[in-house]
Amino acid sequence: MKSYLKLVTFSHTIFAMPFALIGGSLGFKEKQFFELKILLLIIGCMITARNAAMAFNRYIDRFFDAQNERTKIREIPLGTIKPQNALFFVTINALLFILFTFFINKLCFFLSPIALAVILGYSYTKRFTPLCHLILGVGLGLAPVGAYLAVTNHFDFPIILLGCAVMFWVGGFDIIYALQDADFDKNQGLWSIPTWLGKEKALKVSKLLHFFSASLILTFGYLIDAHLLYYIASVLFISFLIYQHTLVKPNDLSKVNLAFFTANGIGSLVFGSLTILDIFFR
Repeated sequence: MKSYLKLVTFSHTIFAMPFALIGGSLGFKEKQFFELKILLLIIGCMITARNAAMAFNRYIDRFFDAQNERTKIREIPLGTIKPQNALFFVTINALLFILFTFFINKLCFFLSPIALAVILGYSYTKRFTPLCHLILGVGLGLAPVGAYLAVTNHFDFPIILLGCAVMFWVGGFDIIYALQDADFDKNQGLWSIPTWLGKEKALKVSKLLHFFSASLILTFGYLIDAHLLYYIASVLFISFLIYQHTLVKPNDLSKVNLAFFTANGIGSLVFGSLTILDIFFR
């Protein structure tokens, strides 16, 4: 179990889960009811979808990971988990994800293959486009939208904006993370913003994406008639966006993990917690 949790870096669930719970909370507020079964199914969908996506990424990239000094200690190259077992793990989680959506509503069930196509298909995108970071962002941006659909059974413009905010946020910090492998990826013919534009310009693109994310976060608050607590959450979240860009320089990547995991993880948790409080208690 420990090996599989490491395979999917389960701790990184902290990035998207708060946004999924925001989407669910907004839906419950709109419908004026709370149903524990739906909440548990949303959490189940989040965990199984992410498990499937991460394990598939590790499976597809196992040959590259084995050659990369940074990643050759991962479970599949190391032999801790066999490739066929990882693929079986992907299959089980994908089927569970679809099963959970079946018990939510028809809309979520019918859209579940599309969601899986996005989050699994991301693993191939670095082979042909530098926009792979945004595809990853789309995958995580589905979290609040899907959770909202699970409760309300319909789309709404504000929640789509929040999904776009997540997309730009994730795309921005994934560019920062990809800086570590820029030279390796270039040698292997893999695409990313750092391999395409170089590290310095890649950081500028990351900042631009985070500017878009911050703008949409504030717009989302306005559209849902958020109160003071939400805007405090927004200021804190945006502060973490700014903070991570002070940590990473083109010629100094020693604090990438601090920027990638700590700043974004804490920022997501704080923003999610305060936003949910604002939704229910305003």
